[in-house]
Amino acid sequence: MGMDAIRQRTKELREAIEYHNYRYYVVDDPEISDAEYDRMMSDLEKLERDYPELRDPNSPTQRVGAPPLEEFETVPHTIPMLSLANGQNEIEVKEFDQRVKRFLTIDGDIAYVAEPKLDGLAVELVYERGNLVVGSTRGDGVNGENITQNLRTIRTIPLTLMRKEAPVPERLEVRGEVYMEIKGFKELNKKREASGEPLFANPRNAAAGSLRQLDPSITASRPLNIFFYGLGEIAGYTVKTHWEFLNTLPQWGLRVNPLARWCRNIDEAIEYYEEISHQRETLHYEIDGVVVKVDDLALQSRLGVISRNPRWALAYKFKPKQETTRVVDITAQVGRTGAITPVAILESVRVGGIEISRATLHNQDEVDKKDVRIGDTVIVQRAGDVIPEVVKVVDSKRTGGERKYHIPDKCPVCGADVVRLKNEAVHRCIGLSCSAQLKGRIKHFASKRAMDIDGLGDKLVAQLVDRGMIKDVADLYRLSKEDFVGLERMADKSAQNILNAIERSKKKPLAKFIYGLGIRHVGEHLSEILARELKSLTNFSRVTESELLAIREVGPELAQSVVRFFGDQRNREVVGRLQEAGLTIIETGVEETAALKGLTFVFTGSLVSFTRDEARDLVESLGGRTASSISKKVDYVVAGENPGTKYERARELGIKIVTENQFKEMVE
Repeated sequence: MGMDAIRQRTKELREAIEYHNYRYYVVDDPEISDAEYDRMMSDLEKLERDYPELRDPNSPTQRVGAPPLEEFETVPHTIPMLSLANGQNEIEVKEFDQRVKRFLTIDGDIAYVAEPKLDGLAVELVYERGNLVVGSTRGDGVNGENITQNLRTIRTIPLTLMRKEAPVPERLEVRGEVYMEIKGFKELNKKREASGEPLFANPRNAAAGSLRQLDPSITASRPLNIFFYGLGEIAGYTVKTHWEFLNTLPQWGLRVNPLARWCRNIDEAIEYYEEISHQRETLHYEIDGVVVKVDDLALQSRLGVISRNPRWALAYKFKPKQETTRVVDITAQVGRTGAITPVAILESVRVGGIEISRATLHNQDEVDKKDVRIGDTVIVQRAGDVIPEVVKVVDSKRTGGERKYHIPDKCPVCGADVVRLKNEAVHRCIGLSCSAQLKGRIKHFASKRAMDIDGLGDKLVAQLVDRGMIKDVADLYRLSKEDFVGLERMADKSAQNILNAIERSKKKPLAKFIYGLGIRHVGEHLSEILARELKSLTNFSRVTESELLAIREVGPELAQSVVRFFGDQRNREVVGRLQEAGLTIIETGVEETAALKGLTFVFTGSLVSFTRDEARDLVESLGGRTASSISKKVDYVVAGENPGTKYERARELGIKIVTENQFKEMVE
């Protein structure tokens, strides 16, 4: 293939991938399979790798990859991004309509466009000749922060505008709202809770915090989305109305909220508001009102701006979801990771159509900051489907009989110590057998990256715990076939399969066992480091803080966490009963002549003789290491059937590639 043909093929692949991104992410109506899409992306990646001169920052292969920033630069907006004046009721909305008519000296109806007002973060994207060149936050309205590399990670933002019926403008400044759907928000908070990170208060905070990350890879991991709604500057294309503009945006691949509506007059806009307010709780994202805009762009221009608000638009806000009630009590709620959350028990009150009798107080710092006491009169709020929270105390209602609250020193469920590690806001129960966190601990212990007990899923774990059949992870190894057969949807063969999986898990590398214990701050990577350095479970269970701190990559928080874990008598008893049950921990680093000592392996393609996890365990048990990506530090790449791009990358770097059979010979 000649160079001209290669350039044409690269161009065609980029355009096709952007089109299918549009079909998948914007229209939600894909035209090709995931496998076909992956093949196209793989072909494009190979072309750009083989011909570096063809690389383009706006290629769909380049969404993520920019290095972390030191700080955000300032970007001026050509046309200021103004905030909107608010209307709280129908009277104020009709007064807005009258002001518009008086200013324009128009007696008849004014046409408006009404759109849901998303509760997210406003941004501006600038496209030149169809290519995304810069993206920024609203900032102070005149200047924003340059967050281009973060916006590029959002799949519903095209890096290159599509060329369909409407010609692409020479320059387009388009405004939109980046948001996070409620489901994605909840899943993100669950992950943060599991890893001990502070929770986001609501989807808006989550979206804003995600966009303002200096490392774009963090933004890329968050479930962000966008709807476009506004025009800044446009050159090389003309639109006369806002409605025309909204209908043109999808032709360029820019996503528009399908609930937006053209209204002949203000009465229709008010009717629209009533409809949307009833739909509010059914939407997948949060909105806090409706935006009403004069449709005619020439009239918008004539109306202009007053103070810092455009005269031609109004935010018709929903009634606030806040109510006043009384704190009857404050209790400590223990989560599945041991995190202890103070919860206010309230006199029942309806907020946003929902009966509320409990509200989160997040952590002790929040209790102290808001000075919430038992007996206080408080304002509570509910945003979308988020857990209700206390907004503030009504000080004027205090009688002097209110009582301050402090999280207890002992877990209210199991009696184990409650600790708060340095630089953390969360208090935690460190009890390994705490029933409040038992289901989560067992699922983690049985997970693939830990003890790999296949078939021990959420529903089965829930049955075992709820029926009192297991009170800690050691009890798993005391279960019989009869125990399983008596459970729902558990036939004789299924029960035997679970027992076989439990039996297989009795022989695991030390790193897997350490990770399975679920010790705070000890993730998969650090489990491997600790296993390699401490060599045995005995050493690990007796290690001191100073010995841990002598290990590279171990910090004070992790060292304290490990020592605290084994300082708890209940935890030591559970580990002892695991050993009594027949667990054989494969100790690491004992044999200096380990077959794979010091070697790093990467696996690519499908393996026949092993699962990927089994192969990894085998390497680590023989003193080697495994990696998930190709670098010069890798010694061997094991290529199974249909190897992927790692195979090509290994060839480029000259890394030794072996077949699965050759790998088997090495480990045997």
